[in-house]
Amino acid sequence: MNFRRSLVALAALAALAGCNKDKDVEPPAELVDIEATLAVQKIWSEGIGGGGEKLRLTLGVAGEGETVYVASRDGEVLALDAASGRAQWKTKTGFDLSSGPGMGLGLVVVGSSDGDVVALDAASGKQRWKVRVPGELLSPALVDRDQVIMRTAEGRLIALSSVDGKQRWAVDDLVPRLSLRGTSTPVAAGEAVISGFDSGKVMSVTRDTGEIIWQAQISTARGRTELERLADVDSAVRVSGNDVYAVGYQGRVAMLALDTGQIWWARDVSSYSGLAIDDDQIYVSSSNGEVIALRRRDGGVVWTQSGLKQRGLSTPAIAGQAVVVGDFDGYLHFLDRLSGKFVAREHPGGARIAAPPLVMGDRVFVVDEGGKVVAFRIGGSARN
Repeated sequence: MNFRRSLVALAALAALAGCNKDKDVEPPAELVDIEATLAVQKIWSEGIGGGGEKLRLTLGVAGEGETVYVASRDGEVLALDAASGRAQWKTKTGFDLSSGPGMGLGLVVVGSSDGDVVALDAASGKQRWKVRVPGELLSPALVDRDQVIMRTAEGRLIALSSVDGKQRWAVDDLVPRLSLRGTSTPVAAGEAVISGFDSGKVMSVTRDTGEIIWQAQISTARGRTELERLADVDSAVRVSGNDVYAVGYQGRVAMLALDTGQIWWARDVSSYSGLAIDDDQIYVSSSNGEVIALRRRDGGVVWTQSGLKQRGLSTPAIAGQAVVVGDFDGYLHFLDRLSGKFVAREHPGGARIAAPPLVMGDRVFVVDEGGKVVAFRIGGSARN
């Protein structure tokens, strides 16, 4: 297990550095001054403790109503008032946390590197239950209806009872000998649950039994070396109506039919971070640091922002008329959704922002690998 994890981490670092045996590694793009046209106001910041920087953990932030939830590597889970950052409760789980928080059904769920799953009461922080599953947990759980559904680093999709944590069903997929360090967050879609896998597949299974409905190959292993053959789908798919959007590392971004998994269109784009969607477009953080906007209906390129190359971008998020992404140096970048031009930039901390920004109304919440949580309010013109 530890040996495999070392290989996974090594593969991720080598791949994300953009290694090329014939050329020097391309350095991260230097940020140029921009004229901010979007007003972004810092509301508050709070330190929760880090410790996950070297492990490339993406412990993120979740929210509901006027509360946001965060977790730290050293095992603490906090509920913070969204308006002020004031702690409403703090719970020590006693585990080295590596995934979460996921939330729903009045629960906040976190996971550990050893497969420990802990469900806390969202209102009080009191522990409801804890169980152990086989495999490291690296992405937030889907908490929906009466289930907690998680993807493990060992290629398993597991459904647990939200009441007591007992296993309902499990689905396994083949894990390559080398893979990127990360797992896809499961997504609910009607009577199905959809998740990406390290084999390059996207799989849809029934909520009740885990029976496979369809599988679609988004990324296909190519090349002679194992690094060249990495083809993970580590990011969450996006579902809108009858359409599913997914992207894989060294693979494609694709639009699939929700009921059958048929690929309607696909375009070569590599991403380990993922994508966001609005009514008309898809926004992808590519593995080389470009942010690309595509038309949802046919995958045509609308714009490409190349000013963030090799800056290790987070999953993008939609924030009003902007797309927001974090980078490896702790910067938060706001891009115009129509043109891709920079409209604002903030530097909430000095550590990498790997987890997707959380948008709640006109507020954006981010947490970096050093454990700093920052809230911003967006809106209006920066010239006012």
